[in-house]
Amino acid sequence: QVQLVESGGGLVQAGGSLRLSCAASGRTFSRYGMGWFRQAPGKERELVAAINWSGDRTYYADSVKGRFTISRDNAKNTVYLQMNSLKPEDTAVYYCAADSGGWLVKDKSRYDYWGQGTQVTVSS
Repeated sequence: QVQLVESGGGLVQAGGSLRLSCAASGRTFSRYGMGWFRQAPGKERELVAAINWSGDRTYYADSVKGRFTISRDNAKNTVYLQMNSLKPEDTAVYYCAADSGGWLVKDKSRYDYWGQGTQVTVSS
């Protein structure tokens, strides 16, 4: 069992930056592939970025490529999402998720564990 707790969300002006963190419980964090998703009101939850267990493979949605960076620190059981050049369309609840297979996973149905989410609001 893995518990995920996101933090770092908030209100920021367009062009600003935020760093989200996702702290995981348990001693097997390094075996999990991790993903950051977001869900805006009235929209489906979408993958923003994903990373494999070792951190040497990453994926980004086209909408955030070049602006967001996913990383992980297995010693701290934490995955991060650095978000720069934020836009109003980035406004959403951001969730982290863990896949027990350890791979870089794009399909949200394959993720086994989810956090409770953190709100990110970007004002214009």
